[in-house]
Amino acid sequence: MRGARIVQKVSSTRGFARVAPYVVPALDRAVHRLTRGKVLLSARLLPGVVLTSTGARSGQPRRTPLACVPEDGGRGWILVGSNFGRPGHPAWSHNLLAHPEAEINWKGRDIPVTARLLEGEERAAAWQAVLAFWPPYAAYQARVEREIRVFRLARR
Repeated sequence: MRGARIVQKVSSTRGFARVAPYVVPALDRAVHRLTRGKVLLSARLLPGVVLTSTGARSGQPRRTPLACVPEDGGRGWILVGSNFGRPGHPAWSHNLLAHPEAEINWKGRDIPVTARLLEGEERAAAWQAVLAFWPPYAAYQARVEREIRVFRLARR
């Protein structure tokens, strides 16, 4: 797993945080569209979904490729609003707070979900699981003053 450690180390850097938000989602969207939902490039490293949420202000559908932590054999998912360790919360997290009913594309299937922001002990437990799954999230949290949002998605 030497390759995974190298990727984790690189993804923890500030340089990655500056470039990745522009490159990774754009590549993911393009490949996902071209393969009709069968492939997410970032999912080669981490499990991933394409979240379709309703824009908090616009009311329009917004598609965002995201890494996720699958739970209960694909019956639930954890999403982390790390924004690659940048100061502000990602737009998709604002959308889920305003409109928790959403849809994900998981392994080529569209699944209606309801999102819930985790808080307190439930968030702490999920955060520990997230860090065990992808340690660079700790570096992202250390770079920002905000508490990174953690959501649990459940099938509707």
